Parts: sequence; C-alpha cells; structure tokens
Amino acid sequence: MPPFKDENILIIAPGSQTTLAQLGLPESFTPASHRFPTRMFLAPDGKSYEPHRIRSRKKEAVSNGDVTMDGTGEANGDEEEFFEDPDDDEGAIYPLKEGRIENMPAFFAFLQHIHSTFVPQLHSPIMLIAQPCWTAKNHEDITQFVFEKFRTPALCIMDSALATSYAFGIANATIVDVGFEKVDVTAVTDFQITGRGHVPQSGGEAMTRRLMELLKSKDFTRDMAEQLKKSTICEILPPGTPLPGTEGVAASEEVISNPAAAASTGATSSGPSVKITEPPPTIETEVVDDEFGVEDRVVDDDGVLDIASIVTGDKTREFLAKKEREKAEKAAARKATRDAEKAEAAAAAARPARLPNSKRPRAMFHYEETVKEPAAKRQKTPEPVAPVEPAPVEPVPVEEPASAVEAKPMGSDGFPSMGGDPMEESNRREQQKAARKEERRKIREEENPDRIRRDIEIGLERFQAASEGMIDSIADTIYRTILSVDDVSKRQEAWDALVICGSGCKVRGFKDAIVATLNNRYLVSPSSATMFMSELPSNLATPSGTGSMTPNASFSSTPHAPPTASAVNPLLLAATTASNPALNPNLSMASYNGNSAPSHSSHSQSPTSIKVASPPGYFPEWKQYDEAVFLGSQVAAKVIFVVDQGQSKGFLSRVEFNEEGPSAIHQVGLVV
Repeated sequence: MPPFKDENILIIAPGSQTTLAQLGLPESFTPASHRFPTRMFLAPDGKSYEPHRIRSRKKEAVSNGDVTMDGTGEANGDEEEFFEDPDDDEGAIYPLKEGRIENMPAFFAFLQHIHSTFVPQLHSPIMLIAQPCWTAKNHEDITQFVFEKFRTPALCIMDSALATSYAFGIANATIVDVGFEKVDVTAVTDFQITGRGHVPQSGGEAMTRRLMELLKSKDFTRDMAEQLKKSTICEILPPGTPLPGTEGVAASEEVISNPAAAASTGATSSGPSVKITEPPPTIETEVVDDEFGVEDRVVDDDGVLDIASIVTGDKTREFLAKKEREKAEKAAARKATRDAEKAEAAAAAARPARLPNSKRPRAMFHYEETVKEPAAKRQKTPEPVAPVEPAPVEPVPVEEPASAVEAKPMGSDGFPSMGGDPMEESNRREQQKAARKEERRKIREEENPDRIRRDIEIGLERFQAASEGMIDSIADTIYRTILSVDDVSKRQEAWDALVICGSGCKVRGFKDAIVATLNNRYLVSPSSATMFMSELPSNLATPSGTGSMTPNASFSSTPHAPPTASAVNPLLLAATTASNPALNPNLSMASYNGNSAPSHSSHSQSPTSIKVASPPGYFPEWKQYDEAVFLGSQVAAKVIFVVDQGQSKGFLSRVEFNEEGPSAIHQVGLVV
C-alpha cells in the first residue's frame, strides 16, 4: 500500500459535549483546529438530522414603490422561510451519554457533518478515538458506516486511554479521564490496556449541579454555576482541610505576626520567633593629646592621620569644623534611613493582609450575563462622577537625571514609591488601581456590547463543588483498577505514573484532592517493613496471619485468634512478609536457593509511592494537557499511517474490509 501523507490524515475525537477534529498533521503537533458541539437536531421532515436548529419565519413583503403586482403582497406575507440558528440548543439530541452511544443514527449524521466540513480527499485515512465504554458491536457498526459512506482507504479506531499514554510517552501508566458526566480509569502496561474502571454520575456536570443545589437560595442558574466552577475562586480543598471561618480553622490557624509577609507570601510569620534588636550605636571614642590639648575623634580613615602636622600647621580649627560637618552628615543619613524604614513598616502594617482564596470565608464572583436585547437599548454601567476640586498649582517641572529616576524604589504593588506620607502614597496607589480597573471595564463593554457583568458574593459553597463521596469514589476506582493488573511487578509503575486529564479536571484543586486522598488511604511507607521487623522478638519464626505480634513457637496451620485492638495493620504486615521471605511460611523452600527468579520487592496490595506523571516539554504549542488525548492521536496517526505504513496491523485497509467485513476491525487497531 502506498504511504499516506501528513496533510491527508483526518482525526476525530468524539466527546459527550465537544468533539475535537483536524485534517492534516502539522510539522509540530498543535491543539485541535476545530471543535464541534456533539449534538444534532431533527430536520423539519422528522427523519433526517441537521447540525443546527432549523427555525421558520414569515417572509417580509417585497414592495416596489407604488407598483404592486396582483396578489404578490398577500402571498409574500403568508410565505415562510427556514433559517439556521447556531446559538439555539433547544431540542438538541446528544448522541453520547456518559461516553456511551445512545443514538447511533444521530452519531452517524454527526460524523457525516464533520466529514463534509473538511471535505477530505478519497485517499485520506481516518483516525477515530473511541471511548472506553464502546462495545464491539459499536466498533463494527462504525467501521461499516465509515467505509461505505466516506470511501476511506484506511481506518484506525484507537482507545482514548492509549492515546493519552502516547501523548505522555509512558508505557505503564494509570489514565484518569474526567469527562462531562463520568470518570474513566484505565490501567495501561506496555501500551496495552490491562484494567478498567468507571465512575458514573460524576465529572464536570456533577460539580455544576452541586453548585446549583448549594446556591439555590441565590437563584443560581446553570450558566451561573458553570461560570463559577471555571472561575479562580472555586476551589476543591484537600481532604481534612477545615473550611475558612469554622472552628477547625481557629484551632489550627496561627496568629499572623507579620502582616507584610502574609500580604506578599501568605505566610503567618517571617520565620521562627526571634527577638530582633537594633544594632548598638557606634561608640565614638575621644583621644586627647596632652601636649596640644586637641580633641580628635576616631573615624573610618583611609590612611594614617598625622595629628602633629595639623597642629603645627595652625589648621586645628579647620580640622575640627570639618569633622563636625562629617559627623552631622552621617547622623542625618542614619536618621533618614531609619525614618524611611519606619514609614515602610507603617505602610505595610496599614495595608490589609491578602489572604489566599482557601482562607477567605467570602469572595466576589464576577458573572457575565448575555443580554438578548439590542445593544442600543441596553444601559451601560453608569460612569462614576468624580468630585470637582480646584486645580492645584503645579510647580515648574525639573528634569531629573536618569540615575535619579532609576534610583526610585518600587513599592510592593508595582508602583514607584514617591516617598512622603505612607498613607497618602497608599491612597494614591488605590486611586491608580481603581482607574485602571475602570478602564478595563470600559474596554470590555465596548468589545462585548451584549454582555453585562454582575458581582455576586459567594461564601463557603465555592469550596464544596465536589462532594467527599465523589472524590472517594474516584480514589477507590483507581485503587481497584490498578489492583486488577495481572502483572504484579507493573502495579507500582502504574502508581508512579498517574495521568489526570479531561475537561472536568480543570477545577482548581481537583487533581491535588485526588492525590491527597490516595496518599491518605492507600499509601504505605517503604520504611514500614523495617519498623515492624525491629519489634519482632529474635526467636520469632513468623508473625501470626492476623497481624498481631503474638509469637508462635513453630509453623502452625491451626487457625489464629481474631485480631485485637493492638493488632498491626495487615497491609503493613503484607509489606513486611513480601520484602522478607524468611518471615513468610507459605513460601516454598525453592525460594531460598538460587534456582528461582528473584521476587519483586513491592507487594501487590498498596503502593509505596504515588506520583503524577510529568507532561512532555517538547511540544511548545501545548501549554495545558487536559486534552492530551488529541495530542496522542496525532502521535499515533503519524506512527501508524506514515512511519509504519500498516506493517504492524495498526489500521484496517479497504481491501481487508471488503474481504473480511466489519468484524476485521477487532484484529487491527489500538482498542485492546
């Protein structure tokens, strides 16, 4: 088969709400060029599907001055015309529900809409990204439709989790795809799927509905909850973190001893409690010359001071006057430095401490609402009226040297410090900030005349978008999915390469909350085995199977007593016996000689480390990897269609489809 060209490859990655698509592979892989809403509408005939809602309206009567054709005026007034409304989603049909294909005819019509949008050539292969919940019958139906309708020369159906592992370049990983209404967990070992997990009724839509439920008293709509979820004030706190303003915070919160440090870094203090005292003043000693009676003061000399030459030269008074002037200048400089430091400290203490979002009981939410009325009828935000003050008399400007301009210190908020009263300087900065904010508001209203902005104060509800049950369910599914991997030696590698992706994980703090929950519930310290071995008596043959530390005289097969309150964690004991074969009575004697292969050091129950995989840094166009599935699809398409050219059976050709039928898709591709 002749090789395919990069510019002819069509990639389609369907999602429950948004489908990513692109025709051609760029030289450096980029995000998707097209984003289609995954929805269709019934046509007026009630049988076919259209990508946009079709509405009807009456035709306007056409008049040509005083000349009116017979019957044309009434006829034009009664006729109806159809038009597409791209912004209307009333009556939309979403073919995918929690990743499943609920409406196959609508999904086929959606694929045909994407294909007709790009209009690829006849020799363009297709890379289709499949959801983990698609069945084998779905793959066969899609294969038959694509070959018969699009006349494509080759088709590859690739699993979304494998595409994500291709994007990160990791052979052993755990892919956590947080979608619209579900969370899919897939364990990948050696670029093959070895474990599956699914969390229904979760994801981004579950968080939106929870915010709507919590803020029902404020008449929150779905659009308002969606914008709040995507804002910076919505945050998911790690498990065990008390909400701000509650009793738990009062008990664990430290007293802010350094407001300046809290304003800049969020820290409650600058460091350990150390009493800082001012350096002692410089002691100026007096040296009296008995012969001449001249008082000289010890100073920082650059060389040797010849007192005798000064006295004999009759310059004593000039010398003393010079020293007095230098002393006064140094004292004035020290006083100015101390005054400046005190003024800066007073200004920092006067400014309110900027607490992080997780420690503020209330925050302001800026909601942008779309106005359906014409822009001309909408009233803009009233302009603030400034009080009229007499114009001050400005002095004649004096040009300062460049060195003086550069020497002006900068304040902590980015404005140059002008010196003087710290309160006046703080007020001046606040006025400048308000002016810049007002200017940005005017620009925003001019660019978007149909959107208005409302400020709504939100309390602790912004921290409760994801319930504890949702985070716990995802963590439990991750644990069970990795535990289902048959190769025990690969489980720890899967724990060390967690990939949390999908549009639903963009909520602030979501990834950290999942990792913290996994660490709290399933992580076993590597030093636990050594710790518990040190507590075993020297004459102990093996610990009891229940985990209690009661020694047994010999290897006994009798059932053990139930564990007591002081029993050791069985998971920790499993780590001890797995890493120390002499403590495990169930091992055969062949394990002690050199005939058998060495056993894996980690146990199969719980991980000894949990890490999040780092995204690749060699794709400059990719800043965020929430949609890494599309990047992986580009990498796979390049390898399968261009580099490999079908030698490893990565795609199904048209010749094979004609010979074996749609079921041949199970023998090729990257689905299982």
